[in-house]
Amino acid sequence: MAVGSRVAGVLPLAGASLAAVALAGAAVYTVAQASCTDPGRYVRHDDGTVELVGSCVDPAHLPKKHKYDHDRDQEPVEPAVNDLVKAP
Repeated sequence: MAVGSRVAGVLPLAGASLAAVALAGAAVYTVAQASCTDPGRYVRHDDGTVELVGSCVDPAHLPKKHKYDHDRDQEPVEPAVNDLVKAP
């Protein structure tokens, strides 16, 4: 009876370990098959914007800018002054 309960206790651990090994193998295979030789880099410009330069990202696969997005040329809005924050 004790052997049966030990096997029943080990089965979930063995199944989880097998799943972890399979997922790790799939991840290694996927990375090995990705034929991107340029990992890309982020460049910060003087105006504060950050741009991804290089990489294997195809701009055609990126989502289009939504027509309701705010215009990036707008001036930043100053925070409101309330009773908790005293104006200088």
